[in-house]
Amino acid sequence: MGCILGLDVGGTFIKGLVLKDGKAVYEHDIPTRTGLELAGCIEELVELLASGSGITFSKIDGIGVCCPGVITEDGEVVKAANLGLENYPLKELLQKNLSLPVKVCNDANAAALGEARFGAGGGVANSILITLGTGVGGGIVLNGELFEGNKRAGAELGHMVIERGGVRCTCGRYGCFEAYCSARALTESTRKAMRQDTGSAMWKTYTHDTADGRTAFEYMDTDDSARRVVDKYLQNLACGIANLANIFRPQVILIGGGVAAQGTRLTKPLQALVDREIFAADYAPVEIKCASLGNRAGAYGAAALFM
Repeated sequence: MGCILGLDVGGTFIKGLVLKDGKAVYEHDIPTRTGLELAGCIEELVELLASGSGITFSKIDGIGVCCPGVITEDGEVVKAANLGLENYPLKELLQKNLSLPVKVCNDANAAALGEARFGAGGGVANSILITLGTGVGGGIVLNGELFEGNKRAGAELGHMVIERGGVRCTCGRYGCFEAYCSARALTESTRKAMRQDTGSAMWKTYTHDTADGRTAFEYMDTDDSARRVVDKYLQNLACGIANLANIFRPQVILIGGGVAAQGTRLTKPLQALVDREIFAADYAPVEIKCASLGNRAGAYGAAALFM
């Protein structure tokens, strides 16, 4: 594969790595400069990655970049609010200034591809990554390639409805997967349970304002209120995962984001629930695993765009 650079543009940092013959040989991050300065910021990191790894520009086969928002096939960022971008020709600017091949894609899709090629999804052709953070995102890899849909605007996993007429989502719909299964939703459910049960053991360590997505899992074995929060959360999560499993039937569905830190406390009961809900589970099972690349998945996936 030669030498490929992968960069993941976040609201705070741009994470970068150098892949040489499929192996990461150097990593470096720099603070993100948003708005019209973004291309220049990326170019600065490219130079730092090249010099830090001892690789000349002539040896770089391509630069993959991922960032939030809708990205056109021409590498234009249609809109990325947290980066201050709208109709921003990112690929065009980078190719012009660096004189190197550039590919640009959405960060969640890149993370899915990174896990599929280098992480916990390695070895299978079909996988889905679900990230459980402030929202619910992720990406779909089918037959070894990203599935992005019409104009690359698909695979918005968090915005399928799992309860019609349910909780209002930030997207404006009601009952979205994200509204029930994000880390924010888990935090809100935990705090609600604490308000309703002032005798809950969760009050021993946490206040209403300090309780978060870890709190209910921490107390699930000793506190009934915490156990009910976790049980309901897992049921909602299994509902969304079963929908994805029945439609795409991947070999594996990976869980990333902050909630994935629970490891088998999350995946073991979730696997049992999903196995009961999906069609023909014995014939075509779907394994539930935690993602393995952490916050480097996007950078790996961006580099994998050239594989």
